[in-house]
Amino acid sequence: MNCLFCQTGKQGFEGNLSAADILNQIHSLPECDKLTNIVFMGQGEPMDNLDNVLRATEIMTAQYGYAWSPKRITVSSVGIRKKLKRFLEESDCHVAVSLHSAIPEQRAELMPAERGMAIAEVVELLKNYDFSHQRRLSFEYIVFGGVNDSMTHAKEIVKLLKGLYCRVNLIRFHQIPDVPLHEADEKKMETFRDYLTGHGIFTTIRASRGQDIYAACGLLSTAKKTGDVRA
Repeated sequence: MNCLFCQTGKQGFEGNLSAADILNQIHSLPECDKLTNIVFMGQGEPMDNLDNVLRATEIMTAQYGYAWSPKRITVSSVGIRKKLKRFLEESDCHVAVSLHSAIPEQRAELMPAERGMAIAEVVELLKNYDFSHQRRLSFEYIVFGGVNDSMTHAKEIVKLLKGLYCRVNLIRFHQIPDVPLHEADEKKMETFRDYLTGHGIFTTIRASRGQDIYAACGLLSTAKKTGDVRA
């Protein structure tokens, strides 16, 4: 999707994973039996590989497979409207939508996908579904210092998501090379969170994990592609 802030996407597209490839990432983990949740997020757009994502989640939730509750699985998307609609109708898994700005022009600068998949249209689609019970809808929002962390941005989120039962996850930005974006101040993030929560949108600041091994949100990349020496 070539998002400005994502090192992973700068590797380019090389191919889709099969359902077996996806399941093998789970099965091959030594901690497989101890996993509590799975998130399709961080490398690639799940809706661009929807058939295989649906096959994998079907096996993960079926009695003949892992027999997991679909509430243990979250699938993320930038908001490919037609495929997201199909996913919502064929799966009971949780949904997470990449937001990062509720101002269309700014979102397009951060996420080129906005030009063809407007977040306002995605939200209108989501309003047709009930997320007030077990199925959860969340919006992912990476906070960039001095870019999308003002009260103006918070108010635009409230306006955009009005009437939609959802939550917002605020994510710390992890610096990547040659990108003029920076991490937001912790106090500003807390003020941002409190404003949204105070206006009816349950909001959390996500704990950052994996940064030390370049596996945190948006950092996942390969030594071959970046030229860095990383295991």
